[in-house]
Order: sequence, then structure tokens, then C-alpha cells
Amino acid sequence: MKTLLETNYLFSRSQKRYRGKVRDVYTLDGDLLVMVSTDRISAFDVILPRGIPYKGQILNQIASFFLDSTSDVCPNWKLSVPDPVVMIGRACKGFPVEMIVRDYLCGSAWRAYQSGQREICGIRLPDGMRENQRFAQPILTPTTKAEHGLHDENISKAEIIHRGLVSETDYEQMENYALSLFQRGTEIAAQRGLILVDTKYEFGTYQDTIYLIDEIHTPDSSRYFYAEEYEQRFERGEKQRQLSKEFVREWLLSNGFQGLPGQQMPLMTDTVVQAIADRYIELYEHLTGQNFVPADTRDVKTRVENNVIHYLNG
Repeated sequence: MKTLLETNYLFSRSQKRYRGKVRDVYTLDGDLLVMVSTDRISAFDVILPRGIPYKGQILNQIASFFLDSTSDVCPNWKLSVPDPVVMIGRACKGFPVEMIVRDYLCGSAWRAYQSGQREICGIRLPDGMRENQRFAQPILTPTTKAEHGLHDENISKAEIIHRGLVSETDYEQMENYALSLFQRGTEIAAQRGLILVDTKYEFGTYQDTIYLIDEIHTPDSSRYFYAEEYEQRFERGEKQRQLSKEFVREWLLSNGFQGLPGQQMPLMTDTVVQAIADRYIELYEHLTGQNFVPADTRDVKTRVENNVIHYLNG
């Protein structure tokens, strides 16, 4: 199984290329975005040394599914999916913050809480909470959108507005969209026997309209628990069975790596890579209710290029 780790296309229209942690993004003529989801995987803001088979296809198809399923809640950037790993849409000007919605105390929020912190992004958390405990209601914990190689940082609504990162009017619209999208995502997950634990949303503007951009409700941006086991595991103080990238972070932590200077990336064996791929496929099938059909990867770079060119030629 070949993995797609990087692209470097030269499409006929004037373009600008950006390499993100997992996506290669091409801006064409300033108003059209071609986003290629590669098989790269990142954790702790570090790109891991090996790709995950079919990860790009799974992320792209899950994102497409949820963009279509939430288009009545919030306008989004998507126009077309001409290839299993490609999405083409409006080139929006992104806001420099990410809107993270949390419904349960886990992950980085739990690690901070466990260390004694009781406030996150200006929101006060009560004492006595336990790992994976549900909040009284979903909370919004924004982060800065860091430059390449830097870590995102938690930031409060007040600080975002004070620093002029986002206007108060735009922030309130984004806040409303984020919570409404999370509600819809929660409902869809529940239909599949899953709990949407937390997720992130990114927004941008195109012709003065705020759009949802990037991915949505994928395992790279979200965390899911299995609903039928949640209560029993929580009462027993056991780890939740989950479908997300958190197990990758936990594997790295157990091997002494959390992205800090001087730390050495642990060896990713074939078994580890296959286990990650299996989890991504499992999440795809749970969320969409469809069997995963892997695309032909024998010459994936040429396939992608041909499909994008065919779309651009109309």
C-alpha cells in the first residue's frame, strides 16, 4: 500500500502552494483552493516519520460528508471533490484562531486540570472533576493558530478581541456557528452509537461572508467515545474506548515523546502504522454508515493531478 506524503504540482492557473501538517494547499488565481489530503500524520504539532495508508482519503471523505451534512447550519468553503483525496473550494481569508468546542474533560484539558489549573481560556472549571467527565454544557476554548513549527496556545475571548485578532461581531458569529455545528455533529454521532467529545473549527471570510473552512469532525480534528461503554467505564475510572488521534498521542507519551526539544521520535513499526490505519477506517465506517472503499494507489500522484486538471478544465 503506497502512501501519499507530499505533492508539488504545477497547475496551469497562477498558483501559490502551502504545505500544512497533513495537507498540501494550492491557491489558484487568488480565489480557488485545491486542498490535497496526504497520508501524513501529526501529533503534538510534529509530523510523524511515516505515513498512514488511506488516511488522506478517509479524512477528505469524512470532511466532505460533514460539510454536506452541516451546510444548512453554516456556509462552508467546499465546491467539489474531484478525487478521493482532493477538495476544491473558495479561497477564504482565515481568522488567526481555532474554535475548539469541548463537552468532556479529557486530553490536553484534563492534563492541565490534573496539574492544578482550574481556568481554561477564561472559563472557570469546578473542583472535583474526573477525567472524561461531561461538562454541564459544551465550552468554547479557542487557541491561536500558530505559524508552522510553533505550538497553538490557549486564548480567551476577551484577549482575542483585545488584541484585535477578531472583531467582537465576527467572534460572536463564529461562536454561534461553532456551538451549532457541534450540536449537529453530536446528533449525527449519536445516531452511530458514538459521542462527539471535542473538536475544532476554523473560519474565514470570502466576499465579506464568514465561511467554515478546512476539515470538520474528522479524527484529526475531533475525539469520539463509544456511547454504549461510556457510563460503565467512567464509573469504574477506566479509559474510554475511543476513535480519535488521542491514542497516537498516548502511544507517543508512553514512549517518552511529546514534541519537546531534544526528545527522540519513537520507532513506528509496521504494526503501529497498520493499527492507526485500522482505527481511521473504523471511524469512517462508524460515522458515515458506509463501507470504506480504498482508492487505487498504484500511481496516486498522477491520478490526483489528472483529476484536478480535469475539474479545472471544466
